[in-house]
Amino acid sequence: MTVLYRGPLSSCDYDCPYCPFAKRRDDPARLRRDRAALERFTRWVAERDHPVSVLFTPWGEGLVRSWYRRAMVGLSHLPHVRRVAIQTNLSCRTGWLGEADLGTLALWVTYHPGQVGYERFLGRCRDLTGMGVRFSVGVVGLPEHLDHARRLRDDLPAEVYLWVNAAEGHSYTDAEAAEWTRLDPLFSYSRTPHRSAGRPCRTGDTVISVDGEGTVRRCHFVPEVLGNLYDGTFRPRARPCPAALCDCHIGYVHLEPTGLYDVFAGGILERVPAFHGRAR
Repeated sequence: MTVLYRGPLSSCDYDCPYCPFAKRRDDPARLRRDRAALERFTRWVAERDHPVSVLFTPWGEGLVRSWYRRAMVGLSHLPHVRRVAIQTNLSCRTGWLGEADLGTLALWVTYHPGQVGYERFLGRCRDLTGMGVRFSVGVVGLPEHLDHARRLRDDLPAEVYLWVNAAEGHSYTDAEAAEWTRLDPLFSYSRTPHRSAGRPCRTGDTVISVDGEGTVRRCHFVPEVLGNLYDGTFRPRARPCPAALCDCHIGYVHLEPTGLYDVFAGGILERVPAFHGRAR
C-alpha cells in the first residue's frame, strides 16, 4: 500500500507568489496537533504486517519541523517500509539524513528562484549527491524561471532528474513547451490535464490519501471519504476515477492509462524516472 499523507501543517518559510500557503504561520496549537497526528500515523505504519510506502505532501514545509525529520528517519529503518519520501524546498540542513536508511528514504525537491540563493540551493543538492540520497529536483514552469532551470540543469549531475511542473492556469505554445521539454523530457505529461473520468486509477485501492485525523480519500483531489485508517472503516477497492480531469503529478501518476508506473518504475514517490538509474 502507498499512502499520501497530509497533516494539519500549512506553514511555510518561503513566500512564493504562485503558492497560496506562502509565509503562512501555524500557531502553537496547530503545530502540536500536527505533531501528534504525525506520530499517530507513524505508529500505524510501524504496526503494519504488509509492505507500506509513504509520501508526505504537506501544504507547508515539513522538514523544518523536527517531527518530520524524525518520522522520515524512523520509517526508513522499518523492514516493511519500501519507500518514505517527502516534498520539500530543501531549506533545512541536510546532516540529519546521515541517520536514515538511504536505501529507503528519498526526497522530492522543488527549487523556488527568488526564495533562496542559487549557490546555497545548489550546495544543498550537492550535499545530497555526496551523501548518496536519492532525489529529484524541479521547478514550476513559469517564463521567469526558464533561465534558472537551464542553469540548474547544467550544474546538477546528469543522473539527477530535473522535472518541470506546468504552472497552474498557464498555457504553453508549442515553442514554449519545446524549451521546457529540452530540460524535462517528460514535460508533456504536465503540460495539459489528463482526462480521467471513468478511467482506471490505483487510488482508493493500492494508493490512498490520509489526513491528520486518519480520514481516507482516494487521493488529495477527490473529496469523497472512503473511511478512516484508524477505526477499520476503510477497505481498499478499485474504483474508476470520478473526476473529469487530473492535472497534478501526484494524482495522474497513478492513473493507469498514463503508463507512468513504467516510466517511473522504482521511483514513483520521489519522481525519479527509471531512465535516471535503477532504485536501490
